[in-house]
Amino acid sequence: MLRMDVDRSSLCNCVVNFLLEENYLLTAFELLHELLDDGRDAQAIRLKGFFSDSSQFPHDQISRLNSIRVADPQSLLEEKEALVEKLSLNEYELRLAREDIEKLKTELEKKSKPSSDELNGHKTETSVNSGSDPQQQTRETSSSDFGVLKDNERRDLNCAVKEYLLLAGYRLTAMTFYEDVTDQNLDVWQNSSACCTDALRHYYYQYLTSISEAAEEKISLLIENECVLKENEKIENELRSLQKYKDVSDAQVSALNKSLEALQTNLQDKEKLVQELKQALKHQRKNLNDCRAEITSLKMHNEGSLLAQKSVIGDTEDVQTHSVERYMEEISLLQKKIETLKATQSVPGEISRSIDGDQEINEKDNEVVKSNMSIIIKSSDDKGLDSPDFMDTPFSVDQRFDECGTCGTFNIPDQIPGVITASPLHDNDLTVKSGQVIENGGVLKPEILDAELVSQKMGMGTVQILSDALPKIVPYVLINHREELLPLIMCSIERHPDSQTRDSLTHTLFNLIKRPDEQQRKIIMDACVTLAKNVGEMRTETELLPQCWEQISHSYEERRLLVAQSCGELAEYVRPEIRDSLILSIMKQLIEDSTIVVREAAAHNLALLLPLFPNMDKYFKVEEIMFQLLCDPSGVVVEATIKQLVPALINWGNKLDHVLRVLVSHMLGSTQRCPPLSGVEGSLESHLHVLGERERWNVDVLLRLLFELLPFVKQRAIETCPFPTSSENSETIFTTSLLQLYASGQAEWSGFEWLHIDFFPAIIQLASLLPQKEDSLRTRLVKILLAVSEHFGDDYMAWFMIPVFSVAVGNDDDLTFFPSKIQPKIKGLRPKLSVAKKLATLCVLPLFLAGVLGYPNQREQLTEYLRTLLVQASSEQDGQYTKHLDGIFNSVRFLCTFEEHHTMVFNILWEMVASSNTDLKISAANTLKVVVPYVDSKVASTHVLPALVTLGSDPNLNVKFASIDAFGAVAQQFKNDVIVDKIRVQMDAFLEDGSHEAAIAVVRALVVAIPHTTDRLRDYLLSKIFQLTNAPFPMSDIMCRRDRANAFCESIRALDATDIPANSVRDFLLPAIQNLLKDPDALDPAHKEALEIIGKERSGGTFDSISKVMGSHLGLASSMTSLFGEGGLLGSSSSTNKKETTTDSQLAVTAAEAVELPKVSLQPPIIAAEDTRFRRIMRGSFTDMLKGKKAEEK
Repeated sequence: MLRMDVDRSSLCNCVVNFLLEENYLLTAFELLHELLDDGRDAQAIRLKGFFSDSSQFPHDQISRLNSIRVADPQSLLEEKEALVEKLSLNEYELRLAREDIEKLKTELEKKSKPSSDELNGHKTETSVNSGSDPQQQTRETSSSDFGVLKDNERRDLNCAVKEYLLLAGYRLTAMTFYEDVTDQNLDVWQNSSACCTDALRHYYYQYLTSISEAAEEKISLLIENECVLKENEKIENELRSLQKYKDVSDAQVSALNKSLEALQTNLQDKEKLVQELKQALKHQRKNLNDCRAEITSLKMHNEGSLLAQKSVIGDTEDVQTHSVERYMEEISLLQKKIETLKATQSVPGEISRSIDGDQEINEKDNEVVKSNMSIIIKSSDDKGLDSPDFMDTPFSVDQRFDECGTCGTFNIPDQIPGVITASPLHDNDLTVKSGQVIENGGVLKPEILDAELVSQKMGMGTVQILSDALPKIVPYVLINHREELLPLIMCSIERHPDSQTRDSLTHTLFNLIKRPDEQQRKIIMDACVTLAKNVGEMRTETELLPQCWEQISHSYEERRLLVAQSCGELAEYVRPEIRDSLILSIMKQLIEDSTIVVREAAAHNLALLLPLFPNMDKYFKVEEIMFQLLCDPSGVVVEATIKQLVPALINWGNKLDHVLRVLVSHMLGSTQRCPPLSGVEGSLESHLHVLGERERWNVDVLLRLLFELLPFVKQRAIETCPFPTSSENSETIFTTSLLQLYASGQAEWSGFEWLHIDFFPAIIQLASLLPQKEDSLRTRLVKILLAVSEHFGDDYMAWFMIPVFSVAVGNDDDLTFFPSKIQPKIKGLRPKLSVAKKLATLCVLPLFLAGVLGYPNQREQLTEYLRTLLVQASSEQDGQYTKHLDGIFNSVRFLCTFEEHHTMVFNILWEMVASSNTDLKISAANTLKVVVPYVDSKVASTHVLPALVTLGSDPNLNVKFASIDAFGAVAQQFKNDVIVDKIRVQMDAFLEDGSHEAAIAVVRALVVAIPHTTDRLRDYLLSKIFQLTNAPFPMSDIMCRRDRANAFCESIRALDATDIPANSVRDFLLPAIQNLLKDPDALDPAHKEALEIIGKERSGGTFDSISKVMGSHLGLASSMTSLFGEGGLLGSSSSTNKKETTTDSQLAVTAAEAVELPKVSLQPPIIAAEDTRFRRIMRGSFTDMLKGKKAEEK
């Protein structure tokens, strides 16, 4: 197989040499394509070089030959028939080729395997084929020593080549070879010694053995063969050693697999152990929480006991001091009552029942306590324990006894303010006993109250009662007064031992007000912060934060606002690892909220949260959130992000470089993802991108952020300065001496180099992507550049900013203050291609003028540069600036958007107006035209109009016509009566010349102003159109007639879309339409249809009768009421052709025979109720569509 490939390559090279030597170029060209299709690039190298030689085949001749033939339907039909015939021929040849393949396969199977000698020959020929180039060159040079081919030799070689091409499968090349060989029938090969099967191969072998170098080559091949055998033996030895190494490695792998299995088993055991330890830890934590709750309960009980003990003891002493006599009287009364009860023999039964039914009485007493709880709490707030009302409250005997008539004890009365009463007969209640037993027939003696039992009831009982009562009390309190319940709710949450009850109260705290306003949210958050301080980190995490998570998807935005505020303010009171996990997750979800105020609050509170993060692990996630907020569609959210979140992120993360890099990337990416202005690759518009509303907003926000980050950039440049600075003031640190040290390249200054290495090229690239209408973004860029100049000073602007932007617009500038390694990158900003230069003039030059040279300290340089730019662009012929006049005018226009530059621009324009150079005057007029929209009426009256009047009186027609267009721009912009009168006077002066060009220029200039100007100027234009259409005009110049008709028709259609007074319609509009219809050859069909419809609607039917009369004399179609009738625009082509073949002579004859038209009243009809103005506007667009359709049909 190897020998067959070598023979094939050698024979192919012989065929290539033969075809080129015999000048069979078509065959060689076809062979090149088939070799490339087969993937045989090595054999096609010489053919590629031959046909790509420009000296042999000049490009201009090839392009001329390619452009000679123009395809037409007949030739395409003929080619199609030829291709069909060729296809049938190819199918036939394909069938023959398949038969040949089958035959060859049969012969190949019959052949025996090659001998060892033939294998050696194969390897030798392979070495020959891959041998050195000098041997091949020797062989090629020796082939030319045989002399010129004889005719019989050429015939034999032709037949042999034909046979080789067919055997090799190059059928198309063989067919082309038939066409190249015209003096021989290749199908007939005369019987001679050269005629044999596979002749070309035999010729090649005979050639190899006939040359003197063959023996040497064979010896070298044998030597190489021996080397190859040694190499093979060496490779086999290496293979055996590798096999042994593989066996060892397999053994090691199996051992490692067993070890891995053992490790996995061990790992599973350890995982089980870890799970068990986790369960034990969880159980221990639960026990610990229970212990903490119990400790909290005991603490509250202890505090309540101490407080109650003090209050009760003090109260008891006061009561005993002031009421001893009263007690004695009551005791005597009590004794009498007891004796009376004994007489009735009902006391023992009552006492026994009270002792046996202690539990029943206790439950009844608890109900009494709960029913009086609200009154007692209110009384405790209004009257303290030491109040006079409390001291003066009398005790009565009746109040010491239960309503059931029980005796033996008496309790503190319910009427005592500030005291929580206890049940009368419970063992643990507050009771006054006589020696703790009943003596002398049941008479009780007063004792000191049990302080410990009282404190227990006042502590735990109060918290429990509050916890049970608050959820029922809150709904019935007015919303504006619910915040007064916050101390009670906080106390209950803080002291209650049950976690579920605390969760319920925390839920009540967060839901205290359904839709809290800002002040109410602040009160609730202050309460939450105070509670978090008191309960500690663990309870804040387990009780307060879950409430935040539950409220995050609430339907009311005020509740979600409360969640955002709580995340920012409670983060200080939780563990650090919770801040950047749970709280950050809550903030992330709030940032995606649908309400603007919630996203704004999330941005604000995220800024408060960042300094509390324990580490920088979440930096990139927070940065991503920050850019997400920056691209928010709400300006409020963006403002909060820029003013609060971004500074907090930079101060916390200290990664200003990364923020700037991502910022620039987002800015350029948002613009580049927008579709191009044009799909024509290589054009100027293909480099500009059409920004959507969202993309424009995003780019504007990112530019605002860039503006806000400039102080940070300056501070970083100062902090990273590697050179000693003599000035302590940061405003004057970037001096010329410091910049010279930087230019020496002694040290790197990364914080400073970012501006001119990365920032300015990014600004230039962004400006080169923005179309002309994106003035708002371009203004933002100018503000950024002016801020850079302000922060870094005049020296930096003079030696860095001006050179960078000057090079970017195509100028040469001084780069001595840039280090040598940076200079090539700055020079790379200079545009090289023609499109790049136009782009720089259109997009970068406005920034250079307004943002760099527009700095207040550079006004003189700006004036000089702009004067030079305008003068050179206007005076040079085919110069650098002349090709980019539109871009220069656009730059001046953008410069005039800044009012502070108006005086300077108009001074330069006056110099150009006063110049004797015609090109300067034309440029001045064009510049005035583009700057008019950016000046006020005062500037227009004092500067623009006088300059245009001066230019309008110039004898040069080009200057005059340029000023006419500028007058149209002024008329479009201003409605001031004084300005309109000046325009009318000047237009009259233009029309007095009587030239065709001036009339058309005036009409076209004023048409642009029709939708925006006053009624006076519209009436003026309509009257002038009537005068111009009524004036005689030479009938010989059909092109001029068509220009006039088109200009007048466009004006009439534009005026028809406005409100025209009735007298103007009668006196000017309808007569002007009639005058235009008198010359049908000059009218465009679409204009003609529009004029007929306008005339019919404006005249109310009288115009139709006039048209019929005119049509009978002028040969016009009588019916103009239908667009699609026989005489309409889309009617039969025969009628259209008939009208178009009407000659001027026929029109003259019919006009001469015409009789006087009847006098028809042109009084406009009474205007109908409906307004037809919208219909007239729509008709203008409809006739444009008809015009386009008519052009397509033609």
